[in-house]
Amino acid sequence: MSAKITKMAGAKPVDAFELTIGQALLDLENAVPELKKDLRPLTITGAKEVELGAGKMAIVIFVPVPQQKAFNKIQQRLTRELEKKFSDRHVVFVSQRRILKKPSRRENPKQPRPRTRTLTAVHDAILEDLVYPTEIVGKRTRVKVDGSKTIKCFLDTKDQTSLEYKLSTFSAVYRKLTGKDVVFEFPANAELF
Repeated sequence: MSAKITKMAGAKPVDAFELTIGQALLDLENAVPELKKDLRPLTITGAKEVELGAGKMAIVIFVPVPQQKAFNKIQQRLTRELEKKFSDRHVVFVSQRRILKKPSRRENPKQPRPRTRTLTAVHDAILEDLVYPTEIVGKRTRVKVDGSKTIKCFLDTKDQTSLEYKLSTFSAVYRKLTGKDVVFEFPANAELF
C-alpha cells in the first residue's frame, strides 16, 4: 500500500487506480523540490475516475478534511503537475466528508447532528471544493415544469480564462458525486453579485 493513502475504518481496500495516484504524488514529492516540504505530510483517502462523455475522463482525488487547507495552498501547482503526468485528464480535489442521517423519533442522540454533516452542507462544500481556487459569487436553483432541478452556479470572472475549459468537467463530476445537475457560468454583469 502506498504511503500517501490513508483509509478510514470500514472503507473499501485500496485499488490499482488509487495506487497509481498515490505513486504519482510520491514521485512529485521526490522530483519537485518546491512541493516537497508541503506535500510530505499530506495524504489522500481515495481516488476515482469519472467519465465526462466523448471518451474523456477526469480524476477526482479525495483528501481528508483536516488536510484540505494544506492541499489548497499547493493545489494549483499540484493540479498542473498531475495533469501533465496523466495527460488529457482533468484533476480535481474534493474533501472526503461524511453525511449523517436525520435523527428519527426512535433514536435519541446524545448530541445534535452538526450542520456540516447535513446533506445540503456537504453538497455545497463539494461544490466549493470543485471550483477552488475560484469563488462562487452566486447560485440559483431553477425548477423546470417537469419538476427537474438545475443549479446555476456563477463563478468569479477573474478566473474565467484559466477555468473555462474545465466547466463541463466540474458539472460531470458534481453529477457523479451528488446526483444533482449543475451549470457553471461566468456572469456578464459581475457587479450585480
